[in-house]
Amino acid sequence: MNEFTLNAEVRSDLGKGASRRLRRTAAQVPAVIYGGTQSPESISLLAKELAKLLENEAAYAHVIELNVAGQKQSVLIKALQRHPAKGHVLHADFLRVVAGQKLTANVPVHFMNQEAAVKKGGEISHTVTELEVSCLPKDLPEFIEVDLADAEIGTIIHLSQVKAPKGVEFVALAHGNDLAVANVHAPRIQAEDAEGTEGAAE
Repeated sequence: MNEFTLNAEVRSDLGKGASRRLRRTAAQVPAVIYGGTQSPESISLLAKELAKLLENEAAYAHVIELNVAGQKQSVLIKALQRHPAKGHVLHADFLRVVAGQKLTANVPVHFMNQEAAVKKGGEISHTVTELEVSCLPKDLPEFIEVDLADAEIGTIIHLSQVKAPKGVEFVALAHGNDLAVANVHAPRIQAEDAEGTEGAAE
């Protein structure tokens, strides 16, 4: 397991103008911490520190130790607002994590053994890139594995077929939604060629 930490400062100058100045003159990102039994708290983070943290995919689904003016808080990244063209983070929302209380988080999906399905002549379409899970903070996985080793052409992998890590529940399944996670289909060019051949024969 990786350890993720961020330093932050309390932010008292609020509003859109203040946030713009913070980003422009101090190279910092405005953010808010909420949840738990405490009131929402406005903070700021060094943009370069946040960018470095986000280079690791696991940071998006990992408990982060946030050091705010010497006080440590355990949080999750709940939302990021990015610049539409440049992609850097303009604002961040963090959710406090309380030990012993279940949380929900979006966890990245890693598709394993895709080459096995490709060798059988299939093409793979991923219908999700992340899954919402519910679990205790200590059980939060960095990613969910979906094994495609036995997938044949025409196979649709549903969420109920994905093995959840110990202590982890898929939110969609809990609500009765057995969504498709991936499917293996015949190559599109082959399918188009077959349709063309049938048309010529007719």
